[in-house]
Amino acid sequence: MLDPVINFLNDIFWGYVLIYGLLAVGLFFTIRLGFIQFVNFGEMFRAVSGSRQGDSAGISPFQALTISLASRVGTGNLAGVAVALYLGGPGAIFWMWMVALVGMATAYSESTLAQLYKTKNEEGQYRGGPAFYIAKGLKAPWAGAIFSVCLIIAFGLVFNAVQANSIADAMQGAFGFEKIWVGVALASLTGIVIFGGIRQIARVAEIVVPFMAVLYLLVALYVVAIHIGEVPGMLGHIVQSAFGLDAAGGGLAGALLNGVKRGLFSNEAGMGSAPNIAAVATPDPHHPSSQGFVQALGVFIDTILICTATALMILLSGVMVDGNELTGTPLTQAAMTVHIGGAGQYFIAIAILFFAFTSIIGNYSYAENAMTFLKVGNMPGLTVLRLGVLAMVIWGAYESVATVFNAADASMGLMATVNLIAIVMLSGTVAKLTKDYRAQRKAGREPVFHAADYPELSGKIDQDIWNKHDPG
Repeated sequence: MLDPVINFLNDIFWGYVLIYGLLAVGLFFTIRLGFIQFVNFGEMFRAVSGSRQGDSAGISPFQALTISLASRVGTGNLAGVAVALYLGGPGAIFWMWMVALVGMATAYSESTLAQLYKTKNEEGQYRGGPAFYIAKGLKAPWAGAIFSVCLIIAFGLVFNAVQANSIADAMQGAFGFEKIWVGVALASLTGIVIFGGIRQIARVAEIVVPFMAVLYLLVALYVVAIHIGEVPGMLGHIVQSAFGLDAAGGGLAGALLNGVKRGLFSNEAGMGSAPNIAAVATPDPHHPSSQGFVQALGVFIDTILICTATALMILLSGVMVDGNELTGTPLTQAAMTVHIGGAGQYFIAIAILFFAFTSIIGNYSYAENAMTFLKVGNMPGLTVLRLGVLAMVIWGAYESVATVFNAADASMGLMATVNLIAIVMLSGTVAKLTKDYRAQRKAGREPVFHAADYPELSGKIDQDIWNKHDPG
């Protein structure tokens, strides 16, 4: 009964609205903000490497980056890249790069807004995200509520079932473990982390995420090094295939569609997910734009570094030959086995375990923010959410999740559409904040947000949060 409705919504969202909408919004912010992702690239590293300590109400910029990467860097970076190559040919990778480069401007904008409109919950902890800037900035709390419900369904519950399914598949394939027991073990680990709240998630993420990302990139660098003579030709092959100049590729349409779709799915720029954790950070410099720069860097690391690493490992392995029907995780495992022998499939299984597990805890942290907005972020409400997450992890480990995944796609499509409309309507504020930040940097000062310079925001933002840190 629900399937036709869900499929219709997905056709609209993913066939038209999001593919073109996310690209158009990325280009809009790229131009409006003066190519910020290129001009201010160095600022991204400066904003992350500032003070690593949050104040008592927030987490550090570095922790916010690692939690957003925990959610972004998931099975999409391993299995998703393999699917894009299988369906769209090598040219799909070029379009993934393009999506990431314009998406960095979108990620900057939505996270800057989330930081600006953040508030404090009952325990005095920072919370915020698209629901908050939609409700306060646009005076549309009803749209914020729709966004929050969609976020809890998609990220809090269903995507965690999908990540658990990927872990169980990889563990069964590599080690022969029963899926149900993988689910139980995974739920136990997840429970230990999420019952500690966002601060516990931050502590786990800032250790696990850099470790897994660096290890994965080191293996990729090793593969590139031993095939260094082939790399320039391979990069040229990717660019040629992107424009349909290569008969072996997926043609222009296939490369474009699959590259854009998988790129958006992997880096999440414009989806409205990462701003939920951007709002929880204590920014350094103490200006909303600095958290925008941190999250723009997250898109760069996710797609330009990690997705490219996966693509090069697959393409340099030679396993993508006519008649080879492997796709998804098995294709990535087959490629790794070529490069490092029998250990390859085990390495990918363990990488998926780390990537997908951190996605589960990162996704949960977003849902906790949405609960705060809906005024059910008290302990009973959060306990229900946490038990729901654990149940979905166990269920997802041994069930086929196709129908539910389609429902999550529709839910994510709706929340992304609401978010894109909101950030475009609030783009004037983003532009003013960016100009202010750049002007203070140019004058040789560390940028600080002065609420008094923004009279139009009076009554919309929490003055106490910003004035507390304003030396002027």
